[in-house]
Amino acid sequence: MALFEYAPAPESRSVVDIKPSYGLFINGEFVDPTDGGALKSINPASEEVLAEVAEAGAGDVDRAVRAARAAYEKVWGPMPGRDRAKYLFRIARLIQERGRELAVLESLDNGKPIRESRDVDIPLVAAYFFYYAGWADKLPYAGFGSDPRPLGVAGQVIPWNFPLLMLAWKIAPALAAGNTVVLKPAETTPLTALLFAEICQQAELPAGVVNIVTGAGDTGRAVVTHPGVDKVAFTGSTEVGRGIAKAIAGTRKKLTLELGGKAANIVFDDAPIDQAVEGIVNGIFFNQGHVCCAGSRLLVQESVYDAVLESLKRRMARLRVGDPLDKNIDIGAINSAAQLERIRTLSEIGAQEGAERWSPPCELPDRGFWFAPTIFTGVSQAHRIAREEIFGPVLSVLTFRTPAEAVEKANNTPYGLSAGVWTDKGSRILWMADRLRAGVVWANTFNKFDPTSPFGGYKESGYGREGGRHGLEAYLDV
Repeated sequence: MALFEYAPAPESRSVVDIKPSYGLFINGEFVDPTDGGALKSINPASEEVLAEVAEAGAGDVDRAVRAARAAYEKVWGPMPGRDRAKYLFRIARLIQERGRELAVLESLDNGKPIRESRDVDIPLVAAYFFYYAGWADKLPYAGFGSDPRPLGVAGQVIPWNFPLLMLAWKIAPALAAGNTVVLKPAETTPLTALLFAEICQQAELPAGVVNIVTGAGDTGRAVVTHPGVDKVAFTGSTEVGRGIAKAIAGTRKKLTLELGGKAANIVFDDAPIDQAVEGIVNGIFFNQGHVCCAGSRLLVQESVYDAVLESLKRRMARLRVGDPLDKNIDIGAINSAAQLERIRTLSEIGAQEGAERWSPPCELPDRGFWFAPTIFTGVSQAHRIAREEIFGPVLSVLTFRTPAEAVEKANNTPYGLSAGVWTDKGSRILWMADRLRAGVVWANTFNKFDPTSPFGGYKESGYGREGGRHGLEAYLDV
């Protein structure tokens, strides 16, 4: 049977106007750094320099925190919730209006397929702002007492895998609760955060309510440790999260951490195999596997192992890798050279430890950072690829015989962010969900997010919850 070929379907770059250089967004204005330097933001699909971005030093962070404090005390904190809500609704609508522009910029700067940034990331970003706008005048009814108060200034550090979505998860609840914000985006993906700063200006958000300081690790450290910050929120690696917890131990700062994961995606023998395979593919290859809750460990019941693997390989052979701005692409570019090196290193270790590696035949572009979708079979619990977060399009396949063994293997990890269960039996789903030590358990689906639902982990996956009513608590003095 001859397979039809997809013609290229490129999205236009002309919908977004990327400036040659960007300053810091402090007190409602773009300003030059006083004691920082500059970074280059690179398109991971082509290695082309997209823009030069300011790197904030400690003095710049101090300026941002002071601006946030003044806005909190004089404008945003005293403002009635119904008026704060109007600004959040306005931001949400502007995100929708400029959705195409934001989606193209996200794919250019991050490397993710335009199909994902357009259909998943940007609609969710708007949804989170709409959702928390609705809470702004209802905080006494959120279940945290009759008079919950904002904390003050929130220092927020976000990762590169979902740059704008993680910004929404942080900024929307903080503003709804009456706090002001100093946010540091990841050094490799700052451009949509800077476009969001323009949206804040467009929405006429009072100066100082949102401040965006770009930079690398030192900038993030300056935000986290600044004595004027009342609340710290971080999404990123477990290693950095541990360092942040140590840095603010003994201070009055509140902290939420959303860290790494090594989620189990569990397929029982009565699961609809084709549906499960779609969920497996979505669980590990969505966003090139750059997902903290990715289903990177596949646990298959022995009796259907061969059928699942055959169907999975057939499906993987249809995945298209290439230009993220092509609407027909399934898997885009790895975000950076450093991340590609980590994925390669751990994959080599997997092969050296005796696991069998398989990738579908696919042609990778000459320039940029690329990695073919990969599965490892013959994996044991002791393999590093089954224990460490690879954060790439790499799946480790293990087997189990009984539900109890599936639970034991799934929970045998230092992480506890998410899990997936595929079965036809509702009672088994509930039985498994009760026993899996994961913040989110998906049933017959994977990677589904909703603003009304809390998200967070156990153990080394962090603490605190983001999203839903629970996400407000981290930004309130209760």
